[in-house]
Amino acid sequence: MKIAKNTVVTVNYKLSDAQNNLIEDGRQPMVYLHGGYENTLPKIEEELDGKEVGYSSTIQIEPDDAFGDYDPELVKIEDRKRLPEPLEVGMQFEGMPDNPESAEEPMVFTVTEIADDKVVLDGNHPLAGMALRFELSVTDVRAATEEEIQHEHVHGAHGHHHGDDEDEGDEGDEFRTRPIH
Repeated sequence: MKIAKNTVVTVNYKLSDAQNNLIEDGRQPMVYLHGGYENTLPKIEEELDGKEVGYSSTIQIEPDDAFGDYDPELVKIEDRKRLPEPLEVGMQFEGMPDNPESAEEPMVFTVTEIADDKVVLDGNHPLAGMALRFELSVTDVRAATEEEIQHEHVHGAHGHHHGDDEDEGDEGDEFRTRPIH
C-alpha cells in the first residue's frame, strides 16, 4: 500500500542536527496519520507521500519548516514562589506569554535555569532555531480507521489513547504542569 491521505504510517527514524549530532535515536517508531493532520512535520509527509514499506531516506529540514527560529521574546523570568516545588531544570509548565495579544492559547514553557528566588522559563520549542536531519525508514502502511480519521490521529500501539485523566478545573492557574509527549 502506498502512503496517501488517511493512511497510518509507521516510520523508524533517527533525528540529528545539521552537524549529525544525535538528538533522538527513535527507539520507538513514529506512527502518524498521513494527510495534513499535523501529526508530524509537513516536510516529512511531503517526503513520504506516495512511498511504500521499505522506503528509506535522509532529509534535512530547516528551522522555518520545523520549529521556527529561536525567539528571545519567549524567555521570561518568574519568581520561584509562583511555581510548584520541587522544581528542576527541564520541567515544563503551561502558561501565558508576557504579551497576551501575541498568542491566543497558553504556551509550554521549559525551566532552563533556577537561581535562588528566580526561574528562567523558555517558551521556545527545544528544537527552535535548528536545522534537523531525519533518517526515515517506512516499516508499515495501513488504511486508517474511521475513528482515527474522525479524531485526526492514530489510536492503538504507539498512537494516542483516550482516557479520563484529563486535567479539569485549573482554569485560574497561570502555570500548570503539563505532560509533553
